[in-house]
Amino acid sequence: MNHKIRVREVRLVGDFVEGGNAVLPIEKAIKLAQENELDLVEISPNAVPPVCKIIDYAKFKYEQKKKQKEIKANAAKVVLKEIRFGPNTDDHDFNFKLKHAINFLKEGAKVKAYVHFVGRSIVFKERGEMLLLKFAQELEDHGTVEQMPKLEGKRMNIFIAPKASKK
Repeated sequence: MNHKIRVREVRLVGDFVEGGNAVLPIEKAIKLAQENELDLVEISPNAVPPVCKIIDYAKFKYEQKKKQKEIKANAAKVVLKEIRFGPNTDDHDFNFKLKHAINFLKEGAKVKAYVHFVGRSIVFKERGEMLLLKFAQELEDHGTVEQMPKLEGKRMNIFIAPKASKK
């Protein structure tokens, strides 16, 4: 920016030069920027000669910050809902939790279902895996499995993401 640019000549682009761009000595380019009460800003420093533009740098930074904030606000926030099972979960409890999972997926949240093995129930790993696979199969219409059942310590997890809604 301005006097921090350390080259002899620059390619100036924009409204302040005839034909849209011209190669000028750095002193002349800075003088032109100062006459218009703006800043000379280096856009492409790796070009030969470097490309510069005359703009209001403070306004440019402000608008850039504003755009970043807008992008961040529009970014989808991922919500993760957890549903806990035991290895001996009965059909009624299973169906009850299944309805909750369907509602979570319809709202656009991801679902993390897990079977928590307490004490000696760890010997029923297959039963827990079958329960989670059955859960994923029941949710097939509403979501897609991101991660198949995986045992981590005393928990077996499965992740289900909502299906993309058709607009």
